Amino acid sequence: MFRFFENLIDPFRPSPDETPPATLWAYLKTQYDGFGKLMAIMAVSGVIVALIETSLIFYSGRVIDLMDGTDAPGFFQSHGIELLLAALFILFLRPAAIGLNHLLLEQTLVGNLHDQVRWRAHKHLLGQSMGFFQNDFAGRLSNRVMQLGGAVEDGTYMAFEGIWYALTYVIAAALILSQIDPRLAAPLLIWLVLYVIYTRWVALRVASASEKWSDARSLLSGRIVDAYSNIESVKLFSQGESEERYVLSALKRHRLRFQRFLRLMTELSFGLNVLNGLLITGVLGTSIWFWTRGVVTVGEVAAASALTIRLNGMSGWIMWVTVRLFEHAGVIREGLRSISVEHEVTDAPNAPALALTKGEIQFDGLTHHYGKGSGGLDNVTLAVHPGEKVGLVGRSGAGKSSLVNLLLRFRDPEGGRILIDGQDVAGVTQDSLRAQIGMVTQDSSLLHRSVRANLLYGRPTATEAEMIAAAERAEAHDFIQTLEDPKGRTGFDAHVGERGVKLSGGQRQRVAIARVMLKNAPILVLDEATSALDSEVEAAIQKTLYGMMEGKTVIAIAHRLSTIAQMDRIVVLDQGRVIEDGSHDELLAAKGTYAGLWDRQSGGFLADE
Repeated sequence: MFRFFENLIDPFRPSPDETPPATLWAYLKTQYDGFGKLMAIMAVSGVIVALIETSLIFYSGRVIDLMDGTDAPGFFQSHGIELLLAALFILFLRPAAIGLNHLLLEQTLVGNLHDQVRWRAHKHLLGQSMGFFQNDFAGRLSNRVMQLGGAVEDGTYMAFEGIWYALTYVIAAALILSQIDPRLAAPLLIWLVLYVIYTRWVALRVASASEKWSDARSLLSGRIVDAYSNIESVKLFSQGESEERYVLSALKRHRLRFQRFLRLMTELSFGLNVLNGLLITGVLGTSIWFWTRGVVTVGEVAAASALTIRLNGMSGWIMWVTVRLFEHAGVIREGLRSISVEHEVTDAPNAPALALTKGEIQFDGLTHHYGKGSGGLDNVTLAVHPGEKVGLVGRSGAGKSSLVNLLLRFRDPEGGRILIDGQDVAGVTQDSLRAQIGMVTQDSSLLHRSVRANLLYGRPTATEAEMIAAAERAEAHDFIQTLEDPKGRTGFDAHVGERGVKLSGGQRQRVAIARVMLKNAPILVLDEATSALDSEVEAAIQKTLYGMMEGKTVIAIAHRLSTIAQMDRIVVLDQGRVIEDGSHDELLAAKGTYAGLWDRQSGGFLADE
C-alpha cells in the first residue's frame, strides 16, 4: 500500500530544460507540474477530515442533550442503534478518511516533492559555466539546494495540513454555531477577521526576516566549508585565528538576523493570546448567556465550548504554520538567487554532436577579455593541424589557460570562433565536444570516491584490465596497491578523500594522467601535466605521455620549457596575442622572446620576469 502511493509520482522524471523562474509563485508552479490531480484529491480529503472532526464535536453536544432528556436505564434502549452507527463510523470510516489523507500528503507529496526540487536544482546548477562556480562558495550553493527542497516540500505540506484544514474547520465551526443560533457565529467571525489581519501583518515581516536569516545561514555555511576544503592552507600559513574571525563575523551576522526573527515569534505569541482571549470569552460567554435565557440547550453550550477550546488550541498552530509558510517563502526566494540564474554557456537548439574526423583545430580571430575590456585574448588566430603537437609558452596572464578554457567551452568567446574539423564548437553539444578532448591540469582534484571510480570517470565502459593497464602506464599501479582508507578498503577500492587530499600531489597527478589515458580522446590538452611529479617519475611518465600523444592533436602548456622542446611547434603568447610561432630550433635561431626565455629559465622553469 505504501509503495503504491509513493510511486504515484516519479520525482526524477524528465523535466523541461529551462531556467527556473525567479519569482516565488511562478517557481512553485513549475514544481507542482504533475501533482495537479493528486493535489485536488488531497484538498478534497482534507475537507472531509476537517468536516468529520467538527461533526464529532457537534455530535458530542447531541449526545449530552440525549443523556439530559432520557432516563439512564432506558438510554441505550432508546438510542442504542444511533450510538452503534456512530461508533462504527468513528472506528472505521474516520480512520480510513484520515489514513487516506495522510498517505497522499506524506507518501505521495512529501516523499517525492522534497527530492524533486533538490534534483532539479542540482541538475540546473551542474549545467552552469565554470565562471559561475568560481564566483561563489560551493558550501553556499549546496546549502541553497538543500534548503530549497525542504522549504518547498514543508511549505506545501503545511498549506494542505494546516491552512486548508484550518480554513475548512473554521467555516464548519461557524456553520454549526449559526445552526445553534446565528448570533453565536458573530464573535467567531470577528475573531477570524482580526486573526487574519494580525497574522498577515506579522507574516510579511517574517518573510523578510526569514530571507535575510537564510542568506546569513548560507554565507556562514559557505565560509565554514571554504575553511574545511582548504584546511591545508589554513594550517600551512598558521591562519587558524584568522579563519576563526572570518567565520565569527558571519556567525555574528547570523545570530543578529536570527534574533530579529525570534523577536517576531515572541510578538506573535503575545498577540495570539490576546486574540484567543477574545474568542473564548466572546463565544463561550455568549452561549452561556443564551442558555440562561433558554435559547440554547446544555448540549449546544457544550458543543460551542468544545469548538472554541479546540479552535483556541488550533489557532496557535495555525499561526505558526502561517508564519512557517512565509519563512519558507523567504528561504525559497533566497535560494532562487542561485537556482534561477540562466546558464551562461548553452547548447544551440538542436545542436548536433561533434563529428571529429581529423582533429584539426582553428582559432579564428579569438577575443575574450572576461568582460573587462583588457586581459585574456586579443584577436588570436592560430591553426593546429591534425596530429600536430603544439606547445603554448608565455608568462602568467599571457592567455594560455584562456585559450584552453575557450576550446573546452568553459566560457564563450566575446569575439571570433573556434573550429574543430570545420565545425564551430559553439554549434555542437558541449558533452560531445569535451568527450573528444582529454585534459590533464596542474591542479588534478579527484572525487571523494574510490580510486577505481576516479579512473573509470574517464571511460565508464572500460574493463578492469584496461583500467589496470592505464594505471600501470601512468606509474600509478604500484602505489595504488598500498592504499588503505579508514574503513579498511584497499587498493583500487580505497577512497581518496575530498579532492583527493589523502594522496600526495604526485599521486593525484598520476591518477589524473591514468584517467586521461583511459579516456583515450583524439585531442589531448596538457596544462602543466607533470608539474607535481618528482624528476624520476616525471622521466618515466614523459615517455608514456609521448607515446600517448601519437596520432593525437596535442596542445601542451608548460613553464618547464624542456618538457615542450620536442613539440612540433611552439607558440609564444604575450598579453593575449601570438608573438612567435615555430619549432624549438627555429625560435632559438630567431633570437626572439622564446630564445630569451630559454636562456633565462632556471632549472628548466620559466621565470615570471
